[in-house]
Amino acid sequence: MSNLFALIDCDNFFVSCERLFRPDLNCRGIVVLSSNDGCVVSRSQEAKALGIPMGAPAFLYRHFFRDHDIVVFSANFELYGDISRRLLSYLTSLTPSVEAYSVDEAFVGLAGITAHNWQKWGQSVRTEINREIGIPVSIGIANTKTLAKLAAWHAKRTPDLGGVLQLDPTGIMHYLAETPLEEIWGVGRRLAPRLKAAGVHTALDVQRLRPRFAEQLMGLHGRQLVSELSGQSSHPIADNNQPRKSIMHGRMFGEDTTDWTVIEAAAVTLTAKATLRLRREGLLAKRAGIFISTNRHKPGYRRWFEQIRLEPPTADGGSIAEQLLLALRKEIHATIAFHRLSILLDELTSDKWLQTSLLKSQSPQLIALSGRRLQAVDSLNNRYGPRMVRYAAEDLSASWQPKRALRSPRYTTEWSELPII
Repeated sequence: MSNLFALIDCDNFFVSCERLFRPDLNCRGIVVLSSNDGCVVSRSQEAKALGIPMGAPAFLYRHFFRDHDIVVFSANFELYGDISRRLLSYLTSLTPSVEAYSVDEAFVGLAGITAHNWQKWGQSVRTEINREIGIPVSIGIANTKTLAKLAAWHAKRTPDLGGVLQLDPTGIMHYLAETPLEEIWGVGRRLAPRLKAAGVHTALDVQRLRPRFAEQLMGLHGRQLVSELSGQSSHPIADNNQPRKSIMHGRMFGEDTTDWTVIEAAAVTLTAKATLRLRREGLLAKRAGIFISTNRHKPGYRRWFEQIRLEPPTADGGSIAEQLLLALRKEIHATIAFHRLSILLDELTSDKWLQTSLLKSQSPQLIALSGRRLQAVDSLNNRYGPRMVRYAAEDLSASWQPKRALRSPRYTTEWSELPII
């Protein structure tokens, strides 16, 4: 009981979110595209059955989508993020032992839950999620997180299981033997070739490896993987309340650009978003970095990274963006067409105390004034709406914003796009 885990895995999550407000699409082939409508990142079962691969370039499949009546959506990350938060809220109502693994997956520690039959418990949770949130899920239950993820993978692909599988000692060997290397949590396509060269092809083969040999093949992770597949837990539920170590915001531009005002608008907007997260979590950054690159799919791909020390640590987006742009402009050439930009905030510390530099004269009054200004801006935006008060540089250009020509309405997060009944 103390080491029993469940993995809640949303089925075709982005597609399921689109169908939530469009039940007329329940039996239609659907694909959701990545930023800039570049490639397929989610597919309905009907689209998978037609052979559309994950990552398929949209421009190459344009005629295929039309000929097979495939419904195409741009990614609606505001909607997907909100539905993901609703799912996590439901799971934490069951137990506080919840680890958000990704936007569409979460581990649940079952030690604090009482159930006489875990298969039936999983079915009831699945039914409740479908009724309260509207998203179909698959649930894997096992003694370790690796086995729970493996069980959810089989539950999703075996209709007779009803979307739930508990791995117990009587049937575990069968499922291990039926799991290819690429589907084992922590192996994937990077380590699979090395393992296959050593004669390892399934999860059962991995489980039977001597721990020392597994460590030679995969490092310490290999020893832990053998232990997890043998039912001995090496990975407890992570604490989602632990302070984060870094924050990153990045975007591919809607079109490649050589215009400095476009780059400035993107950098200031992304820095403002990142520092807002800092302030919401009561953190300050000691270091910041800016990444900028050309299009990796075009000849002459290049990337630049500049970083600065922030003294004193701060959550002031205007100050950080100004310093980053000053450092970047010294390095890049005005004739280069840029494709992507990212902002990194690192070495985060609590805003409850502030360690100032012994070598620089820093006025405590100015630091306090900056904090009150940011507090006032956040208060106004909370009251009147996001970005009601913003940096003027954010409005220099909107051409860097990713293209989302086929985005559905943000049904749950934008007043003007609420469903009308």
